[in-house]
Amino acid sequence: MASAPQNSLPLFYNDLMPLNSRDHANWKAKETDALPWLATANAIPLTIDEFPLAQRYLPIVFSSGDNPIPLGLMGLNEGVNVYVDSDGRVTGPTYVPAYVRRYPFMLTKLTPDATDLSLCFDPTSGLIGEFEEGHALFDGDKPAEAVERTLNFCEQFDQAAQRTKMAMDEFKKHDLIMDGEVSIEHNQSEQPFVYRGFGMINEEKLRELDAETVKQFNQNGLLALMHAHLFSLNMTREIFGMQVQQGKGPVSQQAATDVQADAPAAAETAKPKKKKK
Repeated sequence: MASAPQNSLPLFYNDLMPLNSRDHANWKAKETDALPWLATANAIPLTIDEFPLAQRYLPIVFSSGDNPIPLGLMGLNEGVNVYVDSDGRVTGPTYVPAYVRRYPFMLTKLTPDATDLSLCFDPTSGLIGEFEEGHALFDGDKPAEAVERTLNFCEQFDQAAQRTKMAMDEFKKHDLIMDGEVSIEHNQSEQPFVYRGFGMINEEKLRELDAETVKQFNQNGLLALMHAHLFSLNMTREIFGMQVQQGKGPVSQQAATDVQADAPAAAETAKPKKKKK
């Protein structure tokens, strides 16, 4: 997995605009099951709150770099998502991360020194605009119910993101994250397919933790989260099989392959390109 992209906008977001009743009084949000931007996304950010559900469907790994974040793999190779079709429609049972369900909205600071977060959206998403049908965003100068629900969801997401950062800090503090590797045998290849470029919990160091730290991790739930992550790695072989079945897997391989996944820019540092006038 690569480091965070160079631009300041997180994964999927092409622009950010503050939502306000003056400029968007007649705008609506439409529902759709087609998410074309998801069709080529193989790694999606996760919060630790999602580990118990996500582990049943997605391998949970960590991005590389100095500030790793949890990622749910929806494919092992760049541009591959085995759970959606070319239009971004979910084709089978899976877990859709909250990061995906939050889009095109997010909470962020309008200026570096701002103390409050503002609800912004990506105007390029095609999901918000002056449509004839859809959920109204405002009732007069007050947020409509759809916006209130969205705001509540984004607030919960940000709170979970803060808990996730604290968990990752603990993992780093105890040097529990190591470079990961998965080797998968396939009958159409003489050599195994080896995937690298991601982080995972070091089980050996986990077993060597002192009793007090283990007790602490057990009490605050981090121990269960680490086990959920480790159990989820078995899903890499399931996803590899799905890639082959869908014709999205590599035919042959002579060398190890990095799991292609960029850690998105942090929501807190993203700056809207278009500011409220």
